[in-house]
Amino acid sequence: MTADQVFVGIGLIVVLAVGSQLLASLLRVPALLVLLPVGFAAGALSDDVDPQKLLGGSFSPLVSLAVAVILYDAGLGLELRRLKGHTRRVVVRLLWLGTLLTVVSAALFAVPVLDMSMRAAVMLAAILVVSGPTVVGPLLNFVRPTERLQRILIWEGSLIDPVGGILGALVFHAVLAGDRPGFGSQLAEFSVSTAVGVAGGAVGAGVLWLLLRRVLMSEELATSVQLAAVIGVAAGCDALRDDTGLISAVVMGMAMANLPGLDLPARRPFFDTLVSLIIGLLFISISATVTPASLRHVVLPSLALVALLVLVTRPLVAQLATLRTDVPRGERWFIGWMAPRGIVAAATASTFSAELVDHRITGAERILPATFVVIVATVMLYGLTAFPVARRLGVLRPARSRPLLVGGAPWAVDLACALRAAGLDVLMWAGAGRDRTRIEEAGLKLAPGELLAAATGSGAELEGITGVLLLTDEDDFNALASVTLRESVEGPVHRLRPPSASHGVVAPYTGGESLFDAGLTGPELARRYEAGARVVTRTSAGPVPAGHELLFVVRPDGRLVPVTDARTQAPETGDTLVLLGPPAGAPAV
Repeated sequence: MTADQVFVGIGLIVVLAVGSQLLASLLRVPALLVLLPVGFAAGALSDDVDPQKLLGGSFSPLVSLAVAVILYDAGLGLELRRLKGHTRRVVVRLLWLGTLLTVVSAALFAVPVLDMSMRAAVMLAAILVVSGPTVVGPLLNFVRPTERLQRILIWEGSLIDPVGGILGALVFHAVLAGDRPGFGSQLAEFSVSTAVGVAGGAVGAGVLWLLLRRVLMSEELATSVQLAAVIGVAAGCDALRDDTGLISAVVMGMAMANLPGLDLPARRPFFDTLVSLIIGLLFISISATVTPASLRHVVLPSLALVALLVLVTRPLVAQLATLRTDVPRGERWFIGWMAPRGIVAAATASTFSAELVDHRITGAERILPATFVVIVATVMLYGLTAFPVARRLGVLRPARSRPLLVGGAPWAVDLACALRAAGLDVLMWAGAGRDRTRIEEAGLKLAPGELLAAATGSGAELEGITGVLLLTDEDDFNALASVTLRESVEGPVHRLRPPSASHGVVAPYTGGESLFDAGLTGPELARRYEAGARVVTRTSAGPVPAGHELLFVVRPDGRLVPVTDARTQAPETGDTLVLLGPPAGAPAV
C-alpha cells in the first residue's frame, strides 16, 4: 500500500472507533452494538481499513500487545480480598462451572455443527468462555437490577476476562503442542509456555512493585511506567514463546492489585482512556477482517451455537452456581440470562486463529467468524431483552433514591434520620471515629472502608448509590471529593457551600452545584443545630412554614430532589418536605 493509503486507513480506523463509541454513548447502548457492524461494513466496502494490508505481519503482534494492556487493566481490578460475603460462593461457582461447562458443551457442539476438528473446537470454546465488564457493565447500568445481582455479575465479568485470557493462551499452546509426536513432548511444551508467562509476569510485577514503592513519581509517570512494563514484559515473553505475553500481563495485573504496601491510584484517567481507545480500535480492525465470504457458511451454525450457550449452558451454570444459596429464584434466572461476549473474545480469536490456520488445524479458519457472530448475537440479544426480562422477573432496583451522606456531624446525622423517616434507604460514611460511632448509635447504615477507594474501585462497596451529599466541615475535602466522585458515582454529587467565595485552597474553584440556599453553609448549619434547630419532615400542604428552610423534596416515587444554589424545587401534592426547623425558643410566626 502507498503512504497515502496508509494515512487514510489509519485515520479512518481511529475516527470510526471513537465515532462509534460516541454514537453508542448518545444512544445509551453498549459500544459493541455500534463498533462491530461499523467495522464489518467498513471492511466490506473498502480495503483502506483492512489492518492486515495496512500493517502486514505486525498486525497480530500489535493485537497481542493491545490485549495484554487490556488484561493488565482488568487484573488491576481484581482485589480478591474484597470478594466476600454471600457473593463469594456464587461468583466462584460461576467462574469454574461456567468455564468447565462452556468449554465442554461448545467444543462438543462445534465439532459436528461447525465442521471443526476437536482441537479447533476446543480453541473456539476456550475463547467463548469470557464475558467481560466492558460489556456487562453498560448493560447493567442501563437495566439497573438489584444491588446483589449487580455485584455478582460485575465480579464475574471482571474475573472471567483474565481467567479466559489465561485459558485461551494455555489451550492455544496445548493445541500447537498436539502437532508434535509423543505425550511427553506435548506436556513439556505446554509446561514451558505456562512457565514462561507466569515467570515473566512475576518478574515484571516484582520490578514494577519496587519502582512504585521506592521511586517518587507523579501519577502520570507512574502510569507510563506501568504501561512500559506491561508492554515490555509481554513483548519479551512473546519473543521467547508465542503468546505467553497474555499470561504475563494477567499475572502482573493481579499481582499489583494484591501485593501489600502498594497504593495504586483509585482512578487512572490516562489508562482508562487508553484502554477505551484500544477497545474501539481493536473492534473496528478485527471486524474489518471478517469478510462476507468467511461468514457465508458460518452464520447459521454459529447462531445454533449461540442458542446452545444462551438457552442451555448459561441457565444450567446459573442454577448450579446458586444452588443452596439465599439467591431468590428471580435473581437466579436473571444471572442465567446475562453472559454477553466482548473484546477479549474477539481479540484472542484474532490473535490465535491466524496462527492455527498457518499450522493447518482443520476448521481453524472458522474460529474468528464464528466468534464474531457469537459476540454480535449475544450482545444484541441481551442488550434488547435484559430490561424486559429483569422487569418480568421482578429484579429491577427500586426507583427510590439511595443517597450516601458523607460526614458525621450531629446535624448531618439528624438529616440522615429525617431522610430515612421519609422512606429512603440512607447510607453514611465518616472518617473520624467519634463520627462513625455517632452514626452507628443512630441506627444508620455505615459504609465500610476508605471512601474514595470504595467508590472508585472495582469491589463496589457503594453499588446502588444514586447520589452523594458531601456534608463534612472540611470545604476542601468536599470540593476534591466532589471532583473525584463525580466520574465514579452513578447519580449527582452535591457538596456544602463554602462560607465565602474565597474560602479554602481549592473549594472556590472546583465548580458544581452547592447544596441549600446561600446562607446555609456548614458553619451556619452547625450553629443553628447547637441553638436547637432540628431537621423535620412534613407532607406538602401549602407553602413552607415560616421560620423553616427547605432542604430537600422527596417525591412520591422516592426520588430525592435537593435544593441547590441553581434551583429550588416547587413542592407538589404528595411530596414529603425535609425542612430545617427554627431554633428552640424562636418565636412562632
